[in-house]
Amino acid sequence: MVHLQDYYIVDAFTSEPFGGNPAGVVLLGKDSPFPNHALMLHIAAELRYSETAFVQQNGANEFTVRYFTPRSEVDLCGHATIATFGVLRQTGIIADGAVCINHTLAGDLAVRIGQQVMMQMATPKLIDTPVDAERLHRIMAAEASFVWPQHPIQIVSTGLPDIILPVADLSTLNALPPDMEALSALSQELGVVGVHAFALSDDGFTAHVRNFAPLYGVPEESATGTANAALTFYLFKQGIIPESAQCRFLQGEAMRRPSVVDTTLHNGAEIFVGGESFILAKGSFNITLT
Repeated sequence: MVHLQDYYIVDAFTSEPFGGNPAGVVLLGKDSPFPNHALMLHIAAELRYSETAFVQQNGANEFTVRYFTPRSEVDLCGHATIATFGVLRQTGIIADGAVCINHTLAGDLAVRIGQQVMMQMATPKLIDTPVDAERLHRIMAAEASFVWPQHPIQIVSTGLPDIILPVADLSTLNALPPDMEALSALSQELGVVGVHAFALSDDGFTAHVRNFAPLYGVPEESATGTANAALTFYLFKQGIIPESAQCRFLQGEAMRRPSVVDTTLHNGAEIFVGGESFILAKGSFNITLT
């Protein structure tokens, strides 16, 4: 029998309320199967966050997590994972220092538990699908006229594919006015989640970033773990960072929800993404399930 325990509203990639990226986290009761797909989709749509995670405990430090946007199930979500394991840590289900296994549709991934939750990403890869730079620049700049840097546009995946878009500087990044309808169409054509735009920085952050995923009902997202992992791999492949590096990205400034996303790259192949989280609210369900 399906048993839904509590649900949580969690701000991920921040230690303060009303920052970072909010996610829903739904804990299933002990030995409970997942609800049916339609119900999980309804709950995600009702909570209205970009992603809601449904969490099934399989063992002491072993979990299966499924991720839903208000429109569909997705293989993996970085900020919802940080939110999920932040809840599990803060409610005492798992302890500091634990290394957990997270079973996802993107594969089985390790999660390191501490003040920061650090999640392993799927093996990074460059996607060969070409991106029409002129078309993308028109979509992202609308009627504005910007100077674009020489670094290439590239589709990269660490569980979910995103278009990595270099931008000349922070002022240009903040001024981007994407055509959301055209970006949705392009994203569907290319089979990507959306666009992850970045401007390199020398102010203590590796880069400032913005993420746009209107195809999935998310015009802009304030923190994206998978996309920042993809950006980390992109920076390595472009020779901007070494094969073992630590990066720090600032996202969400344009939304007034600043988020700090930390990544580590090991030997050019293994990427962990992490940050802190803040439980904003807790609730219970009044749903009869059979």
